[in-house]
Amino acid sequence: MIDGTAADTRPDGPADARPDTRPTKIVYVAEATAHGGRDGYVTSQDGQIELKVAMPPELGGDGNGTNPEQLFAAGYSSCFHSALVLVGRREGYDLSGSTVAAKVGLGPNKQRGYGLAVALSVSLPVLDADIAAKLVDAAHEVCPYSNATRGNIDVTILLG
Repeated sequence: MIDGTAADTRPDGPADARPDTRPTKIVYVAEATAHGGRDGYVTSQDGQIELKVAMPPELGGDGNGTNPEQLFAAGYSSCFHSALVLVGRREGYDLSGSTVAAKVGLGPNKQRGYGLAVALSVSLPVLDADIAAKLVDAAHEVCPYSNATRGNIDVTILLG
């Protein structure tokens, strides 16, 4: 897929059950490497990320480092906020002062593995509720993280 040619790997069901949100062309590739899993460190190819990774106390670790769920929350919230600003600009709205916060939950699933759930809290203080809801819905269709997680994990969006 990184080279722009991807096989259809969507879940079971009719091909037209969900819109195809795969990229038609790859315009950017991020590279990161984990060393030691949840008790090690992560680096990015460009040197911008060099972080210690540690299990949170809730999972039996010491919490002396970041963890994949925090990194996912940071990525999803910043990506969703960018999508929100984009759709706001397209509709002629100034979203100054807006924020998006993400909570990423981790827990066991029924297949003896683990799953994620996300809650996005969106603040659009200068817009009325109807317009804000319309922009949030549009951002959820535009955001690559939303497109990647749709149908795979529970994503709740709270507008306040």
